[in-house]
Amino acid sequence: MNKRKTVASISALLALGLGASACGGGGSSDNSSGGGSAKADQGINAVANATSKKGGTVTAEISNAPDSLDPGNTYYGWVQNFSRLYARTLLTFKPSPGTDNLSVVPDLATGPGTGSADAKTWTYHIRKGLKFQDGTEITTKDIKYGIERSNFAPEALSNGPTYFKTYLADDSKYKGPYKDKSPDGLKSIETPDPYTIVFHLSKPFADMNYLATFSQTAPVEQKFDKGASYQQAIQSSGPYKFSSFNESTGATFVRNPQWDPKTDPIRKALPDKINLKYNVNQTTIDEHLINDDSTVDIQGTGVASKTQPKLLVNPKLKAQTDNPYAGVTQYLALDNKVKPFDNVNCRIAVQYATNKAGMVDAVGGNVKGSPATTVIPPTVAGYQKNDTYPSAGNKGDVAKAKEYLAKCGKPKGFSTTLTARSDRPDEVQAATQLQESLKKVGINASIKTFPSGKYFTDFAGVPDWVHKNSAGMMMMAWGADWPTGYGYLDQIADGRAIKPSGGTNLSELNDPAINAEFDKAIATVDTTQRNAEWGKIDQMIMKQASIVPLFYKKNLLFRPTSAGNVEVASAYLGMYDYTTLTSTK
Repeated sequence: MNKRKTVASISALLALGLGASACGGGGSSDNSSGGGSAKADQGINAVANATSKKGGTVTAEISNAPDSLDPGNTYYGWVQNFSRLYARTLLTFKPSPGTDNLSVVPDLATGPGTGSADAKTWTYHIRKGLKFQDGTEITTKDIKYGIERSNFAPEALSNGPTYFKTYLADDSKYKGPYKDKSPDGLKSIETPDPYTIVFHLSKPFADMNYLATFSQTAPVEQKFDKGASYQQAIQSSGPYKFSSFNESTGATFVRNPQWDPKTDPIRKALPDKINLKYNVNQTTIDEHLINDDSTVDIQGTGVASKTQPKLLVNPKLKAQTDNPYAGVTQYLALDNKVKPFDNVNCRIAVQYATNKAGMVDAVGGNVKGSPATTVIPPTVAGYQKNDTYPSAGNKGDVAKAKEYLAKCGKPKGFSTTLTARSDRPDEVQAATQLQESLKKVGINASIKTFPSGKYFTDFAGVPDWVHKNSAGMMMMAWGADWPTGYGYLDQIADGRAIKPSGGTNLSELNDPAINAEFDKAIATVDTTQRNAEWGKIDQMIMKQASIVPLFYKKNLLFRPTSAGNVEVASAYLGMYDYTTLTSTK
């Protein structure tokens, strides 16, 4: 968010969000051609360069490549956002700037799901007249099939989350659509008619309408499904379809003539064409944006550190920047299975030893974030302002740290290993600053870095490796799967999320009381009460001390002059909303 003053309204807004009606771009509807009078942070709470002009080409670039553009085989936040242009979902987040973007509105569905009193049965109805790009009518069986393939076929599709598999009832014998050839498929999802879909859950899940925004609810026409290679022949249900695709260089999208705007209150689909380019050097992307040679850095995490000063010292360029909170907390995971972090007092010592203000300065100042005192960031429902281990100016408390080192039997400190991702310069810089802070209390942390592509599969996310290498400290950053306490906390703090590899609960936090509170919270139908539960769980995690919040991350985004309808999508980690973005070129 732009300023902390917006945070207080989020919980109330989300409580009303599902009752909100869908709308268009959420801003000015003038006929300008883009450009206009640029102002810094204009895209956070308003629409920058508002336009209704049809045509033009959006050029999107990224410094790497995604796990997949297949909506059922991705866990990348930007793909979840971008794929809405060719893969419509049951529900989606309202295309509107500011906290209004956190509201959930109908997409394929005619309205939000209707839940039973115990939140275990959810029913959705979809619009009539929906079509795939080949002209075939979209039915709820196509939505069901999309969920079956994305959650129950790990041998082919392993990149995305498996929330549906976790919560659907009676799925233990189902082997997935590639192995199970029965006409009914997964019995816990019913499609009594072409326009109705019913989910039967094994336990209450009050966040179901948020899960219905996931790209995994996009319909898939079974006859075109080719498993992991489906991304090469995706059948569009949205306003754009693939005209070319290359796993190394990117994709091109053109208009889908079968898309009917009368069935889609969400998208205006102004551009004629979208070019997506992979593996472009980050500083090159930044230069292309500054020179107005491209429209957007689609990864949405902001410009490179070396570009940042150029933007901030030039008033004209600074006026074309947005600096929103990303909905991400950078934190330090302390593995409570690695000595001496099996002792809570040693963990508390680290909490007090950490100079968070100094770390923010080290990574680039307040444009990169602000000191964190909670696990849940301010832009996520359930956030409650709290500071379990306070220190003056968030600079750490050496005396308190030494007090707790004595309590844990390590008065002179100890040695440990601190991991970070080698291809994330800010994370390595933060780790280096942390190392210096810890030395002041006698904790010697040896930094080891690993590529982000293997960080979870081979190193920090593999408990056996962590134990064998005494990697008691691990740098980590996390954004919500959806902007609620459950969507944020479940995969990093629920003991049932611990995996033998590829895990994100790096602390191996498996506290029965916290696990039980997760079950209680997600079964709470009342939104206000449920949000209060997430705040309670956050405080329980902080008292357990296995997670050290470092700073709430911010993105420094740049919008070129030709980019139109530019607005920050709070629900998508503070990147721009790709359903509204257009270009005057």
